[in-house]
Amino acid sequence: MSEFILETNGLTKEFKGFAAVSDVDLKVKRGHIHALIGPNGAGKTTVFNLLTKFLPPTSGKIRFDGKDITHEAPAVTARRGMVRSFQISATFPHLTVMENVRIGLQRKLGTEFHFWRSEKSLDVLNDQAMALLESVDLTQFADTVTAEMPYGRKRALEIATTLALDPKMMLLDEPTQGMGNEDISRVVELIRKVSANRSILMVEHNLSVVANLCDRITVLTRGSVLAEGTYDEVSKNPSVLEAYVGSDDMNDAHH
Repeated sequence: MSEFILETNGLTKEFKGFAAVSDVDLKVKRGHIHALIGPNGAGKTTVFNLLTKFLPPTSGKIRFDGKDITHEAPAVTARRGMVRSFQISATFPHLTVMENVRIGLQRKLGTEFHFWRSEKSLDVLNDQAMALLESVDLTQFADTVTAEMPYGRKRALEIATTLALDPKMMLLDEPTQGMGNEDISRVVELIRKVSANRSILMVEHNLSVVANLCDRITVLTRGSVLAEGTYDEVSKNPSVLEAYVGSDDMNDAHH
């Protein structure tokens, strides 16, 4: 078993001759929280779209958990255990928080499980759903209609519905975007907690979150890897600081 759960080699995506992602080698260690950072337009979202098979690469290879998944269908890759949180995020705003998590659990079991089983088997799901809600600190919202939840708690629900699929690796796309400090620190703690026995790759703008949470960081700029290392190494790297000039992110994170 390789120490890396995810590896890309020479990953490249061109749109009409423009390389959105160019020759990216990414290695994510098992059990790590790995961040992908970089200025806007650096290609972070395209990388996520390539990994989750929303886009086919122009060239390069993707290996997940020892298997070449470069040309797999998105659903097959998801079943292998690489799941991106927004793929299933609060899909049903008019259902309760509990119902949303239960749907995630049913999905994990496959479609054959739907409506004709006995109540008893649904009770098992209810217990699992409550346990999941407890793990993301949402028990008191179990019967709340999802649309009426506070914004920060919706992200916790998205993480819970992702966890319902029991992924080996979670891809989190800007998990703290648009949040105030209290919600941010709650989501950071939640990510730390759910990373206990899985790997996480996250795109994140908030560098103090990255500094706080991540084992390794890859910096992308203009579709290429500019640097990789711990937050300390990366934040002291002159070419990284230069790439961030004009966006004060790096300086903000230092204060």
